[in-house]
Amino acid sequence: MHIRHAVRRLVQFPLFTAVAVLTLAIGVGANVAIFAVVYGVLLRPLAYPEAGRLVAVDHNAPGVNIQSAGSAPFLFFTYQDQAKTFEQIGVWQPATAAVTGLAEPEQVPLAIVSRSVLPILGVTPAAGRLFTAADDAPGAAGTAILSYDYWQARFGGDRSAIGRLITLNGNPPAQIVGVLPASFRFLDRPISVFVPAQLNRGNTFLGQFNYRSIARLAPGATIEQANADAARLVPVAINSFPSFPGFSAKMFSDARIAPIVRPLKDDLIGNVGGVLWVVMGTIGLVLLVACANVANLLLVRTDGRRQELAIRAALGAGRSRIARELMTESLVLGVCGGAVGVAIAYLGVHTLLAAAPAKLPRLSEISIDAPVLLFSFLLSLFAGALFGGILVLKYAAPRVALALRAGGRTMSDGRERQRARNLLVVAQIAMAMVLLVGSGLMIRTFQALRHVNPGFAAPQDVFTMRLTIPAALAKTGRETLLMQQNITNAIAALPGVTSVGLSSVLPMDGPGRLDLVLAEDKPYQEGQLPPLRRYVFLSPGTLGTYGTALVAGRDFTWDDLYQTRPVALVSENFARELWGSPAAALGKRLRESTKTPWREIVGVVGNVRMDGVDAAAPAFVCWPLLMANFSGEADSIRRAPAFVIRSARAQSAGFITDVSRAVWSVNPNLPLANARTLQEIYDKSLARTSFTLVMLSIAGAMALLLGVAGLYGVIAYAVSQRRREIGIRVALGARPGEVTRLFLTHGLRLASIGTAIGLAFTVVLVRLMSSLLFGVSAIDPLTYATVAVGLTAAALLACYVPAARAAAMNPVEALRGE
Repeated sequence: MHIRHAVRRLVQFPLFTAVAVLTLAIGVGANVAIFAVVYGVLLRPLAYPEAGRLVAVDHNAPGVNIQSAGSAPFLFFTYQDQAKTFEQIGVWQPATAAVTGLAEPEQVPLAIVSRSVLPILGVTPAAGRLFTAADDAPGAAGTAILSYDYWQARFGGDRSAIGRLITLNGNPPAQIVGVLPASFRFLDRPISVFVPAQLNRGNTFLGQFNYRSIARLAPGATIEQANADAARLVPVAINSFPSFPGFSAKMFSDARIAPIVRPLKDDLIGNVGGVLWVVMGTIGLVLLVACANVANLLLVRTDGRRQELAIRAALGAGRSRIARELMTESLVLGVCGGAVGVAIAYLGVHTLLAAAPAKLPRLSEISIDAPVLLFSFLLSLFAGALFGGILVLKYAAPRVALALRAGGRTMSDGRERQRARNLLVVAQIAMAMVLLVGSGLMIRTFQALRHVNPGFAAPQDVFTMRLTIPAALAKTGRETLLMQQNITNAIAALPGVTSVGLSSVLPMDGPGRLDLVLAEDKPYQEGQLPPLRRYVFLSPGTLGTYGTALVAGRDFTWDDLYQTRPVALVSENFARELWGSPAAALGKRLRESTKTPWREIVGVVGNVRMDGVDAAAPAFVCWPLLMANFSGEADSIRRAPAFVIRSARAQSAGFITDVSRAVWSVNPNLPLANARTLQEIYDKSLARTSFTLVMLSIAGAMALLLGVAGLYGVIAYAVSQRRREIGIRVALGARPGEVTRLFLTHGLRLASIGTAIGLAFTVVLVRLMSSLLFGVSAIDPLTYATVAVGLTAAALLACYVPAARAAAMNPVEALRGE
């Protein structure tokens, strides 16, 4: 009965209902959309059997200042044999593979896995089988497992694909032994092909930290116990395997290698959780602002029912009956707003997924499903109960005599009847202040990041791609380098191309290789492990293609590479750290181990922000693509470098087609992979800041609009309730400016109080997002002052319209209307 009555009353006032529902829908919809992201990324369990027992096994080495080293075969074998807390453990490597022989050559994402990795994740193949011990044995015939999507794309879902051969990177063909189910996703990575690692225990040395590890905990084992168990085994592993020539077990002991066992879900999510909770909190404030706005609308409308409520109370309606009616109407309004909000959230989530924000994990897990719909329903009830509670407190027990006496139309509104609406407006302005300062700080952060020199120039004109030349196409390092140079020359001949280079790692696209660097004139104690440095392998011309400065000396030449001259380049900060200046570094000699030749520094290059503009530029060493006697390899060559091409056509649709033809003119069996501009990589490095900036800006804009609208409504209602007073003032000679100032002063007072309260809360709350800021303090005077002035100006503008209308009022009509 109460619900029917509430629905009927809302239908009787369609304009009020539409405004209230839309206001609520904006607040609820924004919160539901962000909750869908938070739930999908942070809260939803991983889609594996008994996912709570799955862990990632990482390692750090504080002795050499490495926070995350991954895992290594010598640790994997030790944990596999002796760990008591791991039911199963496996290692894997991400890679790419050139697939040939099926149709047009293509490059696909590959995972090199030990045979235990897929069983750990509890996957059952859709066709065929998983890897066996025989498949993973060193030197065994090649086998492969396909993802469901790749099976459909390449074989049309034909089950006869099982048993067929597939050629990867020019190696002997591998037999397809299985297909994974459509629902399976490998650790949030779009892997197309899996191959066995075939690790050789007899050829395992200390080091080789280029693997990642996952495990399933034994029943009843905890994360703490697993960490302690693995820590116990690290010294055992160091003493059980030999070290590479020139190294010693003491070096690894001094590095203080320690395990980091953490839930697999935490490993996948990384540090994005803090960002999402900050965004969720800010969007929650938008809902509170929306609720305050709807509460103000309901106060105005219910204020017109005071006489009706008083009569009902006089006729015997108790407080609880009136309270139930008011609360029911509010809850119905909240549910209606929530229903429309879900539609808005659905559009918002699909827009977000279409944009596919970089560095946001588990995108495929984000959807409007049952838990999200339950959240939206509970949120709608909360919103309805929130503003319904305000109505109940103010109107559930009407003052019967006062309400009946005030029934005449000549009575102006008293201060008590305005107080609740004023308080709500003050709260709206305060919350808008918090959100606007947050978005202002993110804007300042974004500006600061944009002004950081990344170490390269005009990234929009730099096209990048990966190209793998397998040993089957070029056996020796010299043959491989010759093919790479021929491809470089073919691309350089394309119209609009100004320069081409090759690099093992692209700036801001992953850490690349981290390893030892020994300086000839810097003595190290026997067995001491020197600091690890970034390795970058380059061809001549790469620095110029990037637009990276050559601070001192010269670049590599092709003669350096073909004659395998022992030369190297170092970054400016590396040179300053070891020798004080770039010029002083020239002529100094480096090597990567105690058993390899010294290599002369012939040039010093400008610093490059390899890890993103918000991280310090690391010190790095540049080695030639082809070298002799490097890291234990007599003939060391990078077979899968990134090609870096500078051209004004880099972003044009047909450029990749022209580049592909140039590559295939040298060899038609070389597929291109990961084609994109350096600008895309640069923008990806700013993804977290961009995402937070957009979300906070949207929240701040909505809060500002709702807050200003609430202030406008309060002043407009005050004008309507004080028509008689205004008429008398004007009739007695009050000038229009005085009437305008009367209401502007009232609005300014509310805005000032709200701004002051908002400032106080902002100073406390904004510290929670300090980790997201760069180049700006959480208490930035310019941002605070700009927001305060802007918010006050917007509030005055909102007050001016109804104030000007009051000043233009005809006193005769105003008094006659009363």
